[in-house]
Amino acid sequence: MKTLIKNAKIVNEGLIFSADVLIENDIITKILPHIEDAADQTIDAAGKYLLPGIIDDQVHFREPGLTWKGTIESESKAAIAGGVTSFIDQPNTVPNAVTQELLQEKYTIAAEKSYSNYGFMMGGTNDNLEEILKTNPKNVPGIKLFLGSSTGNMLVDNPETLENIFSKTKMLIAVHCEDEDTIRKNTEEYKAQYGDDIPVKYHYLIRSEAACYQSSSKAIELAKKTGARLHVFHLSTAKETALFSNDIPLQDKKITAEVCVHHLTFTNEDYETKGTLIKWNPAVKTQKDKDGLWEALLDDRIDVIATDHAPHTWEEKQHVYTQCPSGAPLVQHSLNVMLQNYQNGKISLEKVVEKMCHNPAILFRIEKRGFIREGYKADLVLVDLNQDWTVEKDNLLYQCGWSPLEGTLFNNCITHTFVNGHLVFENGNFAQEKFGERLLYTTF
Repeated sequence: MKTLIKNAKIVNEGLIFSADVLIENDIITKILPHIEDAADQTIDAAGKYLLPGIIDDQVHFREPGLTWKGTIESESKAAIAGGVTSFIDQPNTVPNAVTQELLQEKYTIAAEKSYSNYGFMMGGTNDNLEEILKTNPKNVPGIKLFLGSSTGNMLVDNPETLENIFSKTKMLIAVHCEDEDTIRKNTEEYKAQYGDDIPVKYHYLIRSEAACYQSSSKAIELAKKTGARLHVFHLSTAKETALFSNDIPLQDKKITAEVCVHHLTFTNEDYETKGTLIKWNPAVKTQKDKDGLWEALLDDRIDVIATDHAPHTWEEKQHVYTQCPSGAPLVQHSLNVMLQNYQNGKISLEKVVEKMCHNPAILFRIEKRGFIREGYKADLVLVDLNQDWTVEKDNLLYQCGWSPLEGTLFNNCITHTFVNGHLVFENGNFAQEKFGERLLYTTF
């Protein structure tokens, strides 16, 4: 099967240039100003930009065990509509993916159901070091540790266990950093005043800057002590950004950071109108924090943009504060959000691609993805920066059926998504088959 994309403006490795791209089966075989080869299908991309497929390094697709919220099938379908061709899912499904057998069950489900390429993190607990050390770094992206409360038995708060994991695993360790004691103390103070129905506007004071900084700084200190490769998920405070450096290339960094689109989009002022729909852990914080995150993203102290896509049902999000789960669906719209930020002059198009495509591939050492290069897998996205549309319930693909972005007008649209050389999404229409593959990783 040969596919020829003509007249595209390619955004790749810091450049924007006009070229044609030839795909043969699942591989990019030619990138040239003009390609005249015969092809089975030809797509005229005149006026559109061609990007590498987005790699979202942090999602919760809810399968197994939480499938009333979402499934690998439903959420990966939403992902490709949003240009996300690869995702890395987290282990706090039910049961938690904390043994090799339970981890393999998720891969088995995805092999049958996933529209996008997939990776699943191995989960760490206070008592599963032996299972962690069995993890194969060639086909599993890393180890995930929750250093703040989470689903099931996944809070890792034993200092000896943490040091053992950091010392003995050679894989990347990704962490959720919030200090549990600080959060518990703050929660009790607000419960004493409001009971369970704490106004959500206090969420950022309960899951506070201090809770985040204390946990992040401890994790980084331990990584430096042990030499572990540490990736800190979803930074939410300006203060934390000072813990990270931008003085060496990403491939040489041992301590890296991610920011999520919601922390670049919302502030605590938005609780007034959005309420629990923007209740995340870590919490959306102040304008000062949002500004600090943007600054660190642009100066390369923050390496990756992701979503922490975490759907819950509408009914669940209507519960009182202490019973309302944190998280929201975002994977269908993350690229639109960042393209809008480009259109508003906040970030360059090249930097969007660097943070959402190139850097996740470099950081997780994903084989032959994340770039538009000859010999690489043909995971590609065409976007039209002159097409307006509004997020509404009837164009949402999340199983949960809602979005905190409803009513948002975007001046950009994802028109085509290719996964492993297959055109799987075209102007709102999906291919019948699923072509997602297991992500593989280079080891050193």
